[in-house]
Amino acid sequence: MGKRVMILAGGTGGHVYPALAVARELMDRGNEVVWMGTRRGLEARVVPAAGIPVEWLAVEGVRGKGIKGALKAPFMVIKALTQSLGILRKVRPQVVLGMGGFVSGPGGLIASLTGIPLVLHEQNRVPGTTNRLLASRARVVLEAFRGSFPAKARARVTGNPLRREIVGLSTLSRDREPGAPLRILVVGGSLGAKALNETVPEALALLGIPLEIRHQTGPALRDETASRYQALGLKADVLAFVEDMAEAYAWADMAICRAGAMTISELAVTGLPAVLVPYPYAIDDHQTKNAEVLSEAGAAILMPQNELTAEHLASAIADVVNSPGRLEAMSQGARQVARPAAAEIVAAVCLEHANQNKLKR
Repeated sequence: MGKRVMILAGGTGGHVYPALAVARELMDRGNEVVWMGTRRGLEARVVPAAGIPVEWLAVEGVRGKGIKGALKAPFMVIKALTQSLGILRKVRPQVVLGMGGFVSGPGGLIASLTGIPLVLHEQNRVPGTTNRLLASRARVVLEAFRGSFPAKARARVTGNPLRREIVGLSTLSRDREPGAPLRILVVGGSLGAKALNETVPEALALLGIPLEIRHQTGPALRDETASRYQALGLKADVLAFVEDMAEAYAWADMAICRAGAMTISELAVTGLPAVLVPYPYAIDDHQTKNAEVLSEAGAAILMPQNELTAEHLASAIADVVNSPGRLEAMSQGARQVARPAAAEIVAAVCLEHANQNKLKR
């Protein structure tokens, strides 16, 4: 008989998309998934579109919101805890999967207090506040990257759950034809990255080698970035969004991008060498720690934004291209840290603890 699993995830793609990958795995095994999220986050659009019922929670993150956020926090927490209790009583899941972020906090705490097994998954190398606070209350803590939690947490390394079309590239050959243009994929995230938009075109122009370029800018700076390439005499496919990331990863020889947790995991699984420019204002500087996963494996060049210049970036890319076998070695290094079975493993852990739950549905 299938189990009923409640997933707590919301806000940004970094929490929502890996949760969706687990949800699909659970549903394909004949289990029921119910989501707890907010109407303000990405989950409000993509989760119902995936055919998953959602129980709505009125909560938002307060970290970094200043004095006003701090004053509102106690009232918001009480409201969210009360709502979470009502939702859990209504849905009666046999296990709860918390993916971190503010949405995960109230439901995760109530689940642990009411005897519902709580499974936590952390996507970043530096754990977020919610997962740090809930780790001692969880039945099991799962981490994408080894060492995110202290040894006493007894965390299990699973990797980040990824979309199946991305995982399908785990055996893709990265061989390049001699003399073929170097295919560069520039990805700045859904809103784009101004630093990349301003610096990358000039850096690529300095290389002076045959290139094919795809540059995702975000919607606001697409035209400006396209004009920059045109002024430099470079042909580039400049896009506000990349509709098919699996196809883009398969096309590219090298990426220049930020270092969000999902990006790191996708680069690893697809074996794509990269120059990583972590977003310098990320909470706890977690993108730098994420980037170190690949740089320590020899799979990426870590370039802090305060060191990002056209000359420095061009030199770094040239060093890779001019070193025989370097791209192939970087690709192999990436795949050594990849965990393509993450979604299946997280789903299996959830079902294991659901089976141990003695509470009736």
